Amino acid sequence: MASLSLSRLSGVLRRAPLRLTRNYIVATAKPVWASRQHIKCAARMVQQAHARTNATNASPTSVSEDLKVSSSETPPPANITAEGSTNGNGNGLGDGATDWSKSYLGLATQPFPKEVSDILMAPVDPMDIEMKPDGLIYLPEIKYRRVLNKAFGPGGWGLAPRSETNVGPRIVSREYALVCQGRLVAIARGEQEYFDPVGVATAVEACKSNALMRCCKDLGVASELWDPRFIREFKEKYCVEIFAEHIPTKKKKKLWRRKDQPKFGYPYQE
Repeated sequence: MASLSLSRLSGVLRRAPLRLTRNYIVATAKPVWASRQHIKCAARMVQQAHARTNATNASPTSVSEDLKVSSSETPPPANITAEGSTNGNGNGLGDGATDWSKSYLGLATQPFPKEVSDILMAPVDPMDIEMKPDGLIYLPEIKYRRVLNKAFGPGGWGLAPRSETNVGPRIVSREYALVCQGRLVAIARGEQEYFDPVGVATAVEACKSNALMRCCKDLGVASELWDPRFIREFKEKYCVEIFAEHIPTKKKKKLWRRKDQPKFGYPYQE
């Protein structure tokens, strides 16, 4: 590509208005090709011409500032991470907070200290285990919270939503992330049934507790409750299965309860 001398380029700039592109200069009469160095020179000349034209309507200080801004290069954002963050936490928020709806910060980076692990994986106390009439054993959600408070301290852990609340005709569900000491440790979707639209708010809160219980499985909290052998031995030692009559319908049904709990009350009768 042929180069254009500086004198000819200056003459073109004086004779006709220009349209600058990345690799060439186009005058109103006909296209004129120039090297990249000449293009930069032409750009500076155009900026100076604009500054002289606007000098009558602007103060010398403002013209100087405009030229300074136009001629300076914009510095790149500092500390850009692979996830597009400008704060180094991988969330892209730029305010020092982590977007836990998308981030996996700290997942599987290192184990917790032994004293924390001992608290999380401690054998469950049989007196804390409850039983539903259908034979399902469970640990009340407040017990999980107490274990986490003991291991990490109040404020050292939390549940962060990772999705919107999904409200179906009879069920509510939402995905949560369990974050402990600034690290994501588990993700689970909680769910809860409801039978009346008035109870949706209560179902949403129960959905959160259900997600907490499922997240705690990854930390080893009350893991015995998912062990079939432990379940059989617990039922044999602490529970009893009885026939109870449903008083309104007079139908009999097998129900489970702990041995140390009182007999079933209305609407059932043992």
